[in-house]
Amino acid sequence: MKIPVIRNILEANERIAEENRKLFEKEKVAVINLMSSPGSGKTSLLECTIDAVKDRIRMGVIEGDVQSTRDAERIAEKGIPAVQINTDGACHLDGNMVRNALATFDLSQLDLLVVENVGNLVCPAEFDVGEDHKVMILSVTEGSDKPEKYPLMFHESSVLLVNKIDLLPYVDCSVEEIRDISLRINPNLEILEISCRTGEGIDRWADWLLKQIKK
Repeated sequence: MKIPVIRNILEANERIAEENRKLFEKEKVAVINLMSSPGSGKTSLLECTIDAVKDRIRMGVIEGDVQSTRDAERIAEKGIPAVQINTDGACHLDGNMVRNALATFDLSQLDLLVVENVGNLVCPAEFDVGEDHKVMILSVTEGSDKPEKYPLMFHESSVLLVNKIDLLPYVDCSVEEIRDISLRINPNLEILEISCRTGEGIDRWADWLLKQIKK
């Protein structure tokens, strides 16, 4: 009896992600896949980032959420082209979702495209969307144990942003422990401590981002 074989969904995604990557390379657009758990501060970081770099680069944003357009509206209020992807239950964005959203943008008019992924500490690390770098945000309110619990997120990221450091006096969290465990998982990981509320560390993040621009 002949058994039907279903192609691995990750393999199919890799093919589409590679097509996206070739398009981004052709248009010389740097692409960042921004990942975190819900509530860690991804959209707040984007708002701070826009303020820090908008006079120097042209930026677009793809927002991923299960429902609503609230985050995309916040970005659009900053004068940045944005599109919302609602996954209707899916816990991550994939290459095909991002490809379908690209028709919203004139890539020739962008230097940087940021994909704000769905809040999740598992699946976003597994699905390539064609990005140059995965960047992860971890807020100090989440505690110090997340690198041990969700190592793939830290292994796959180029940068870890430890956010909400202004709350360190009020929470049980050790940034040094986060740093030590994360670097054991990924020795090449760049770790920046930031606060979107006070602006601390945002300049260092903006400097790293500007170095990724291809034009």
